[in-house]
Amino acid sequence: MKMRVRGAIVAVVMAMGSAALAQTVPPSATQTPAPVPSGLTAADWRTVAPENLLVIDTSKGRILVELEPRVAPNHVVRIRTLADQGFYDGLKFHRVIGGFMAQTGDPLGTGLGSSDLPDIGLEAAFRRGRDTAFVPVPNSGGTALRGLVGAVPVTTQPDAQMMVTADMKVEAQTLFCAGVAGMARSSDPNSANSQFFLMMGENAALNGGYTVFGSILVGREVVQSLKQGPDAADGAVTQDPDIIVQARTAAAMPEDARPVVRVMDTRGPGFIALVESTRAARGNRFTVCDIRLPAEVVN
Repeated sequence: MKMRVRGAIVAVVMAMGSAALAQTVPPSATQTPAPVPSGLTAADWRTVAPENLLVIDTSKGRILVELEPRVAPNHVVRIRTLADQGFYDGLKFHRVIGGFMAQTGDPLGTGLGSSDLPDIGLEAAFRRGRDTAFVPVPNSGGTALRGLVGAVPVTTQPDAQMMVTADMKVEAQTLFCAGVAGMARSSDPNSANSQFFLMMGENAALNGGYTVFGSILVGREVVQSLKQGPDAADGAVTQDPDIIVQARTAAAMPEDARPVVRVMDTRGPGFIALVESTRAARGNRFTVCDIRLPAEVVN
């Protein structure tokens, strides 16, 4: 199994090259999203908190990521801290593999760099209580219960199990679907630092081994357009890579320049309609990774 050192994700997850890995992305990774249900009302939307909205301006356009502290609190704090310090400004997308992911956050631009802050322990799983606002999506892949916490897909034990646990919580694990934001690391699971990656396609081989800290709400097409590296170089982009011009949380931006984003609320009736239309479009191939929540900038 081939791995990179310092802050890069495992290049070969199942003893296969990057070209083969890209080919494992299922049709759900690139399919056209299900149509947004008609007749949505104010109750079908929620506004993203500015401290949880990561605004990434790149040389190809803007990407808006909702950070999700309920699933990875330490990683969210790290991303907020580095972004608001200006750490990511000017950094390259140094490794981009089509159909898989785009990686950045390395001040060296080689996959070997990090910030001066200490490494963070793995947060691929978390303890879910009744107050976590988990919304189940029945029959959405495998035998375990799957659903969403905010915009992040997870698999978890059912609520009934809370009655037999000491903390009245159950185990939950985030899923690497297309559109999630994950933290890069070395072969040590507890070595995440500054590098992160944005998923273009689903890759279940990363589940449980890497931390998901958020989900792309706006700008997936920007991620898809980032300059890719050759398969022979494991996606390394050495010539004219795209860059992060600036990355900040919306809370750290001047109020008159701060984007306001609303996303479909999974607790509203519109979400139920979205799930059913997506299920109808995908048939027996439907999984929670097929759900793409509508989102828009409203200012």
